[in-house]
Amino acid sequence: MVYLLGVLAVVALIGLSIALHELGHLVPAKRFGVRCTKYMIGFGPTVWSRVRGDTEYGIKAIPLGGYVKMIGMIPPRPGDAPGQLRSTTTGRMSIVEQARADSMDEIEPGDEDRVFYKLPVHKKIIVMLGGPFMNLALAVVLLTVLVSGIGLPTTVPKLGSVAQCVPSAAPTVAKPQPECAVGDAAPPSVAAGLRAGDRIVEVNGTPVTLWSEVTTKIRAAAGQTMTLTVERTGERLTVSAPIVGVERAAYTPEGKVRLNPDGTVLTERVGFLGATATADYVALPVTEVPMVFGRLVSTVASALGTFPEKLVGVAKTLAGQADRDPEGPVSVVGIGRVGGEIATGAVASDGPKGMIYQFIWLVLGLNLMLFFFNLLPVLPLDGGQVVGAVWEGIKRTWARVTGRPDPGYVDVAKGLPIAYAVSILLIGMTLMLAVADLVKPISLG
Repeated sequence: MVYLLGVLAVVALIGLSIALHELGHLVPAKRFGVRCTKYMIGFGPTVWSRVRGDTEYGIKAIPLGGYVKMIGMIPPRPGDAPGQLRSTTTGRMSIVEQARADSMDEIEPGDEDRVFYKLPVHKKIIVMLGGPFMNLALAVVLLTVLVSGIGLPTTVPKLGSVAQCVPSAAPTVAKPQPECAVGDAAPPSVAAGLRAGDRIVEVNGTPVTLWSEVTTKIRAAAGQTMTLTVERTGERLTVSAPIVGVERAAYTPEGKVRLNPDGTVLTERVGFLGATATADYVALPVTEVPMVFGRLVSTVASALGTFPEKLVGVAKTLAGQADRDPEGPVSVVGIGRVGGEIATGAVASDGPKGMIYQFIWLVLGLNLMLFFFNLLPVLPLDGGQVVGAVWEGIKRTWARVTGRPDPGYVDVAKGLPIAYAVSILLIGMTLMLAVADLVKPISLG
């Protein structure tokens, strides 16, 4: 039951993201006078709808997207009056002219100045970018909630455990972190009387808030005695820890063990306390949101860059030639499964706070992906419409500067064969990912 609630919660959050995206198109279109006949969330059979003014608002059965139907998306051909169509041949041009005819049929008497194609270029761009930027705005709001409200998972100087010894064995490739052996000495943490649950608040009189601050000071203090101020059950205690020097494996910035030319582990002598820390959610000032957002955008952009390669990996998985990449793309089915795992605690084991964090992070990532994906400069995506509007602006500006006749509206209908091809690819990709999520799902637990 909890798993199902998690799935339903994710579906609802996906629906909210789609609804806001389409609202980003609807509001400016209506404000600019375009008649919008439909505002729909989802595809397929209509589950619910109501007509308000000129627009039918509704929810459809398949939550894979949505749309706002604006009249006059496709202009008449140059020289043709609205509603006039010429006979044409079969094939690609017949597809284009049929779409043009369908677009003209939507225009009723009195709608001549309420069509999309007559909007000035800048208004067309505003309407088409309204959807993606709603997703971007939602992502920024959610990130602010995470960063400055709930906080980001951070290793804090609260001790999770205290070591039993100072391992005397040398690090090896198989065991870069040696284990205790008979005869090993007690660690400084034991000598200082530290316990699991203690929070280190000062090191040698200097306040600390992060475990990385503590470890940096410890590693540099081999052979020295450090004064630690800890909080324990509401009280502050000051203890002395005689830091010992040990040989420990050296690591690269990527976290890999560094090796000597002969294949043995490269070591370095560092200070050793003998304690591990715990993770907690640490809220940061709102001023830190732009920096975190920049890193996140870079990550998402990189993920989009490797998207085709990841899709090939999914195809190989279905063909039995490779294992499923846990960081690969998923469909709505896969996202729903993740929601179920979050709800049951399989992903976040730190209670309701961790569960809320994971849900928000999931929706945040989805909205960023929707933002970037819809900006791709191909029809039928929003970016393709923007390219058409920009090209229209360039042509008309150039004609005005050079004293040539106005070239008129850009005929986006000519791009419809490409739009249909892209749509077929998107449908195929969606089906492939859905099958993969059913037969070889990614589990984050």
